[in-house]
Amino acid sequence: MYPKLLKTIELLKNQEISEERKTTLAPLVDFIQKRLEEQKEVTINFICTHNSRRSHLSQVWAQVASVYYDLPNVTCYSGGTEETAMFPKVVETLQEQGLLINKISNTENPVYAIKYDEDIHPIIGFSKRYDSSFNPTHGFVAIMTCSQADGGCPFIAGADKRIPITFEDPKISDNTPEQTAVYNERSLQIGSEMFYVFSQIKK
Repeated sequence: MYPKLLKTIELLKNQEISEERKTTLAPLVDFIQKRLEEQKEVTINFICTHNSRRSHLSQVWAQVASVYYDLPNVTCYSGGTEETAMFPKVVETLQEQGLLINKISNTENPVYAIKYDEDIHPIIGFSKRYDSSFNPTHGFVAIMTCSQADGGCPFIAGADKRIPITFEDPKISDNTPEQTAVYNERSLQIGSEMFYVFSQIKK
């Protein structure tokens, strides 16, 4: 993994996770543990309303954490209840935290290649509906990262399990002097919780 990213990871591993959040994260730990014990693929789809901010941060940090802890057969996706675009500040924040990101299509809904290691296939990031053909159709866990999507999507077709793990929307800081700090903080929070989840898995 890239040196700057490894420095961020050390930060993530040292963040304090409250007991309340650990309880919220426990069903995801259990799902991953059970799948790996059964020698099955672990497929996670992080779902939010617009698939523009929190769901992407969750997808990226979960995928990085699974590789960091050397856990096999983990693939992370993200989707929304509607398609918009990955918000540019999310890209900028992840780059500042050590990921290498290339825009591979310059459209209204750009596609990004998000690399955490020189020699590993990048994470593909772009906004899409949760049931897009790019995403898994069955055998996955649906993680609802915002309360709006959790309430608005009572049923996710094909999901073996559905778990609400919601985060405050960094969008509240858009066009304010606090924007950079808020996005950085939210990314570190999500990253630290995903690293906590994968650190709990017993091989």
